[in-house]
Amino acid sequence: MTAKLMQRQLTRRQILGMVALQTAAASGLTRIGLQSAQAVEPAAVDNAPAIVVGSGYGAAVAALRLGQAGIRTIMIEMGRLWNTPGSDGKIFCSTAAPDQRSMWFRTRTEAPLATFLWLDVVNKDISAYPGVLDRVRFANMSVFVGRGVGGGSLVNGSMAVTPLKSYFAEQFPTVDADEMYNTYFPRANSMLGVNTIDSTWFESTEWYQFTRVSRKHAQNTGLKTTFVPSVYDFGYMQREAAGTATKSALAQEVIYGNNYGKKSLDKTYLAAALGTGNVTINTMERVRAISRASDGTYVLTADRIDNTGAVVETKQYSCTYLFLGGGSVGTTELLVRARATGTLPALDASVGGGWGTNGNVMLGRANHLWDTVGENQSTMPVMGIDDWANTANPVFAEIAPLPTGLEHWVSLYLAITKNPQRASFSYDSATDGVRLGWSAAQSAVSVSMAKKLFDRINSANSTIYRYDLFGSSNKVFADDFTYHPLGGCVLGKATDNYGRVKGYSKLYVTDGSLVPGSIGVNPFVTITALAERTMARVLVEDTAP
Repeated sequence: MTAKLMQRQLTRRQILGMVALQTAAASGLTRIGLQSAQAVEPAAVDNAPAIVVGSGYGAAVAALRLGQAGIRTIMIEMGRLWNTPGSDGKIFCSTAAPDQRSMWFRTRTEAPLATFLWLDVVNKDISAYPGVLDRVRFANMSVFVGRGVGGGSLVNGSMAVTPLKSYFAEQFPTVDADEMYNTYFPRANSMLGVNTIDSTWFESTEWYQFTRVSRKHAQNTGLKTTFVPSVYDFGYMQREAAGTATKSALAQEVIYGNNYGKKSLDKTYLAAALGTGNVTINTMERVRAISRASDGTYVLTADRIDNTGAVVETKQYSCTYLFLGGGSVGTTELLVRARATGTLPALDASVGGGWGTNGNVMLGRANHLWDTVGENQSTMPVMGIDDWANTANPVFAEIAPLPTGLEHWVSLYLAITKNPQRASFSYDSATDGVRLGWSAAQSAVSVSMAKKLFDRINSANSTIYRYDLFGSSNKVFADDFTYHPLGGCVLGKATDNYGRVKGYSKLYVTDGSLVPGSIGVNPFVTITALAERTMARVLVEDTAP
């Protein structure tokens, strides 16, 4: 099949899948597929040849490639389908005006920025609801994750960065880097709809004044900056700025979802997967147990919840092929629990280990009055300060927006440091959950690296840090959360070299659990490309003809 023919077929499948998503939303269904409108009799056990847990990047790749191969597949997603407008006519709420749609069963939002001028004006009281963003809290670290069909693609900043090839090879020494960069990264970028900003427009638009100021300060320090690709449609953004398209990135929409412009997975991989006619997505269901029957099939127990969070049904699933794509926290928790409770006792001892934060640290700088960052700021980052080649202190720092509609003279950053610290998850029988053994001292390693870089920038520009953004304790560096949870089921340790879980046949991991704690940039393109590599091998070697 030629590349052009494949692309035409994927486009047709995406159209069919989008129709299925819209039909399901209009009907209030929690089972989504091309046959959504048909009544389905409940079964004691829902069987399918393949089951995919989750609907984020790795899960979406698995579902599409299974569907293309003609394998009937069920996806199980704990969040809802985000395709139904609220009372304001919009699917998602903005960062500036959050409501119940913002957070997963919270009564108050938990944004990464806690305060402004030390005032508690950022977070708002809300009603408990299955919102789109969750902040999973552990003892010394919390993890931001997306909840809904499309997982993290619904709530991230769209930065679609392919990692430095040399660092990828360092992190994955058993993976053919040439094959990844010649085949699987291009395949992932094409399917995700990655594009780049028009440099001429970038230089002139008011919406990226904040980025240009940070670029100037980096250049004054002798540092280089680089543009980063995105899955936000920059053509659409230019129409937003011209007033010919409804604003989204230019309307303070990002961490609680974008109503327009973003090519989230429900518009790319998942739409194409549904369009094959072989994939069904069951929403509002949380898988809590996995076991293996005597005939080798996998048995899953899942709780279906309603909009209050109450369990309304406990369901059983069975399958021959099981693909875990619930994210670094979700997938790892399932396997750590299965090993500890004896339902999958042969899992490798390394399951739960190798976890890291991708070195995430957030910070703000106070600029001079003449260095205005602009009242209007796009929520989509497009540039980073790239000091990764500094072997003494490698850091890549996203130049992040802080859109308030007012001039505030703040430059905000999400630094990605090369923190070598790793932690493990362990089972907690009292809660039937997991503990994370991450310490404050491990976070301090990332802070030290970020501080070394930004001390240089402040010194070169005679600027200072902001002390008012992360709580009332004058905290400069936010080191207690991560947007980029990685590891827990590391490739080549907990799995073989293609994500097959050690100790069990036809059990696979396809998500960020495979990445050993750090990849140096935003990880979703890497996760997608690794999943493409896994599926290309599995469909040839493991599935019956």
